[in-house]
Amino acid sequence: MDRPTENLTAQDPAWVDDVLLAGPATDICLRLPEAVDRGTLRQLVGDAQTRLAAAGLRPGGAAALRLPPSLAYVVNLLATWRSGAQAILLDHRLTDHEVDRALQRLTPQVVVAPVRTGGGALRIFVDVTEGVTAHSAQPAVSGHAVIQLSSGSTGPSKVIGRTAADLVAEVHRYTRIDGVALPGERIILLPSMVHVLGLVGGLLYGLHANVELVPPERLGGDAILAAIRAQDTPATVLGVPFHIGLLASTRADGPLPQLKRMTTGGELVPAATAQAFADRFGVPLGNMYGMTEVGVIGTDLYGRHRPSIMPAPGIEVREVGGELRVSCPASPYVGLSDPSRWADGWLHTRDAGTVDPATGLVTVKGRLDSQVSVGGLKVDLTEVEATLTGLPGVAAAVVVYDDGITAYVQPDGPLSEEVLEKLLAERLAGYKRPRTLHLVDQLPRTTTGKLVRAVPVLRAAAP
Repeated sequence: MDRPTENLTAQDPAWVDDVLLAGPATDICLRLPEAVDRGTLRQLVGDAQTRLAAAGLRPGGAAALRLPPSLAYVVNLLATWRSGAQAILLDHRLTDHEVDRALQRLTPQVVVAPVRTGGGALRIFVDVTEGVTAHSAQPAVSGHAVIQLSSGSTGPSKVIGRTAADLVAEVHRYTRIDGVALPGERIILLPSMVHVLGLVGGLLYGLHANVELVPPERLGGDAILAAIRAQDTPATVLGVPFHIGLLASTRADGPLPQLKRMTTGGELVPAATAQAFADRFGVPLGNMYGMTEVGVIGTDLYGRHRPSIMPAPGIEVREVGGELRVSCPASPYVGLSDPSRWADGWLHTRDAGTVDPATGLVTVKGRLDSQVSVGGLKVDLTEVEATLTGLPGVAAAVVVYDDGITAYVQPDGPLSEEVLEKLLAERLAGYKRPRTLHLVDQLPRTTTGKLVRAVPVLRAAAP
């Protein structure tokens, strides 16, 4: 795109054609599993624009998309933007109550939702026939191109807006990161495209850079390996730590010469897990740090700096009073004025961390509220959590402070509290060890696969 992008608005739809849909009509951009070329995608987007306009969508308005990952989702998202309107992304797993609250607050002109869905519960991309219904005649509540709800891993969801200029800038940022999938290669996409990693790091970057987007047919290790093997071109697996377990538990029947790397966002992967992945598959497990508010912040795609990351091009990170802050020219929050979250061009991440003045490397040390005092001694709950997740027989763990250090542990096979306490006693000082241990069959996770850290939710999950 040669035109300046700094002042792009949702009402300037040309960026969709310039940045996302340009290219030869015969180039394959999606495999769902049927191949979709750019000419077909452009035609489908145009048809969807007509349907959205007939239902009442106007430039400057908004369309709420309550669709599962599907070709219908991709088409209606691009059609909304191409119509000069705002896209409100509602995860299809939200309850009717949650959706109604969002619609009352954000007043879209139209709502796009499934009329029929097929393909099975474990399908990553499903077959959807969508319907479009009128909802209001009001304009969008803001000038953002996209509205997303935060994952809510530590509390209530926030309403976050990003401008067209911001999205385009992040897409271009990806093109300058060493280690991302290159033109002519493939992204095996595992996270949802409703959320920032799958949306920008997967869909938008893939369309812009001529990288084929290939969701596996099902959410399972065998299906992921099959997707990697399906073509001869290099493949990068994009997911979150939850997906590492899917691959680790699956027997790779022969070499995988197409596999280039796996890149994970979300929680930091323990060093032992990363090394085990590299030993097994012979490729690096890359790490990506980001937030819904700004997208990708930093990466370590070759696994050279673990647990640190290098800020992405065009991103500035500071450490102020032990908190990481990220450059962000305008507040990303819709209807929220909270200087503890954003002020003076800086996003307060509420993550603890450091920035090396010599190398610029950023080390994320967990949430600020993970630092607690026990008997006058400082304890970092992320250290306790990392120790737990590194123990044999532990699939996942969350450590919080709830009238004392409390650990919620999801076993990977037979495990008892007595065994856990013995192993921890060998590895952690007494004041750091959990006062209470809960073994749970399945730790609660957000719709993006992140472990939930809200104490009431964790208490409800415990036996």
